[in-house]
Amino acid sequence: MLSHLHTDFGGLRLTSPVIVGACPMNTNEQTRIAMQDAGAGAIVLPSLFEEQVIQWSIEIGRRLTDRERKILEMSNQSRHHWACPDAKSYLALVNRASSMLSIPVIASLNGFTAGGWMDFAGELQEAGASAIELNVYHSRAKEYSSSAEIETTILDAVRDVNAAITIPLFVKLGRNFTSIPHLARQLLSGAQGMVLHGRAPSVAICLDTMKLSSRWRLTSTESETVNLDTLMQVHGFCPAMPLAAGGGIGHPDHLIKALLAGADVAMITSAIYREGPDVIRTLLDGLTVFLERHHLTNLRDLQTTRPLEFTDDEERAAYISALTQRLDEIDCEPTAPVLHCDRWGHPTSSS
Repeated sequence: MLSHLHTDFGGLRLTSPVIVGACPMNTNEQTRIAMQDAGAGAIVLPSLFEEQVIQWSIEIGRRLTDRERKILEMSNQSRHHWACPDAKSYLALVNRASSMLSIPVIASLNGFTAGGWMDFAGELQEAGASAIELNVYHSRAKEYSSSAEIETTILDAVRDVNAAITIPLFVKLGRNFTSIPHLARQLLSGAQGMVLHGRAPSVAICLDTMKLSSRWRLTSTESETVNLDTLMQVHGFCPAMPLAAGGGIGHPDHLIKALLAGADVAMITSAIYREGPDVIRTLLDGLTVFLERHHLTNLRDLQTTRPLEFTDDEERAAYISALTQRLDEIDCEPTAPVLHCDRWGHPTSSS
């Protein structure tokens, strides 16, 4: 990869700003090699879930907390969805992937609380992980007394895991926080980077059975789903926090806009599912053309134009203008709702 695309993300030196996000296809050895050959700067392995780490904790003789026992009791419902069958298999995956690739391999942990993660994070580092992505999942609001308690739980988990390792720790957050820029500043004491955003499976209601279903879908090719506003706000308020953009990056323009908005790297998943690993090369070729057109020699030059952000007055004016657009100025596309589903709750017709 040409040196003008080299960049840094939270202490990782990368040959390109495109990282392959956590997903099951990254368990395949040949696919990982193809991603590296296409220009990926790093690869995030699929998530290992806290339920699996708790089971590993039992095997090494660690006593469980009451909360961990409760989590383990419910784990049978999700076991068949795991990309890796258990924690030992995951360590083997990390070791093999890191030994065969020349780019960084990032392990991914997904769960509620720190618990056994502290011990297991050290095992991941020893297995060869270049960094760890902590995908923070928190349960429903009724489990907490306030939003502040949710954030405190996350900050405590990040602090504890970070203290157990010497490799970078990246925190992957969803969108449902009061102020992500303020949370970013608090996370500086434990995280070396943030991934915005972790995309949760969508919840649907089946009208045949009146039951809920949860389903993860690929991001749309028709619209830009990257939240540029959040990237700009976090970067403008907390420029010391390295950022990874995620959610809908499938075109060179998406990558370029994310980098201009404040991201240091971009994570892609859906585009690879649709088009294969070569889409990485397409993104990087488009980025190279953009740099040349604007007489920028490398990504550092591009970063000097940041942050692109509204002033307070401009933001308010743009907000009002957007909400008061006439109907004929708005791109309207009618969509058909999902009305029916199969016995498992999966929709049988969609827009």
